[in-house]
Amino acid sequence: MALYRANPSDGVAWITGASSGIGRSLALDLAREGYTVAATARTLEKLAALAADASDLPGRVIPYPADVTDEKAMAAVVAAIEEQVGPIVLAVLNAGGYLRTRGERLDTSNFLRTYETNLLGVLHGLVPVVDRMRQRGRGHVAIVASVSGYFGWPSTAAYGSSKAALTNMAESLKYDFDRLNIRIQVINPGFIDTSMTQSITMRLPALMPVDKASRRIVAGLKHGGFETTFPRRFTWFLKALRIAPQPLRHWLVAKATRWEKQPMLTGKTRRS
Repeated sequence: MALYRANPSDGVAWITGASSGIGRSLALDLAREGYTVAATARTLEKLAALAADASDLPGRVIPYPADVTDEKAMAAVVAAIEEQVGPIVLAVLNAGGYLRTRGERLDTSNFLRTYETNLLGVLHGLVPVVDRMRQRGRGHVAIVASVSGYFGWPSTAAYGSSKAALTNMAESLKYDFDRLNIRIQVINPGFIDTSMTQSITMRLPALMPVDKASRRIVAGLKHGGFETTFPRRFTWFLKALRIAPQPLRHWLVAKATRWEKQPMLTGKTRRS
C-alpha cells in the first residue's frame, strides 16, 4: 500500500509559524488548494489578518494562537483543532527563528533560545499531532529545516545546528513512521527573502522570493519525496559541497558570503 499523502478532502492542515514569512504564504497557498488551514503563531492580530486575506479562497484559515515553546499550550491547540474543526491530516511544523551567533562574542542564550524555538518548538507540535495520526492509521508531517543544516555557515552556529538536528531527527523517525502510514518530509529551503534573512548582514546567494518558495513547498507536499529543497541550482551545489574537502568548502563559503569583508565584533561575552 502506498504511503499516505494528505488531501484537502481528508481533513485539516495545521501550520506553525503562520503569521509571517514562509508560514503565512504557505497558509494562503494551502487555502487556495482547498484546505481548511489551522494557523498557529503567537500574535492573534496577525493571524486574524491572515484569515481575512484568505476569505475569498476555496479553503479557509482559522487562527489558533500559541507559543511553540509552550509544550502544554501546543498540546491544547492540537486538541482544540481536532475537536472544533476536524482531524489534522497535514502538519507543517515551520516556526523558527535566527539569532546571529559569532565566535568572537559567544552567548549561551543565543543557543538556548534558538533550540527552544527551532527544535523543541517542533517537538512540542510533533508529539501530540503524531499521537492522533497514529491512532487514525494515517497522517502527513512536514518539518521545515534549512540548507544551513548541511554544514556550517558564518554566524549560524545556533541556527544551523538546530536545523541539522531536525533533519537527523526526521531521518530517524521515518523508519517507524513509514510502518505507521505517516509520511514525514523535510523541507530544506535555501535563502528566502523574509524578515529573518533581511536582518542578516552577509551576502546570501540565490535569494528566493517567499511566494515562489511557498509554491515549491506545496509542490513537494503534493508530489515530493522525503526531502524538498530549493532553489535546486543552489541547493544541489551545496549537497556536492558537503562531501568536498573541508578546506575547500570553508574557502568557498567564505568567498560566497564575502565574510572577509565583515567587521569583527568587539565587546565582552555575555553568559546566561
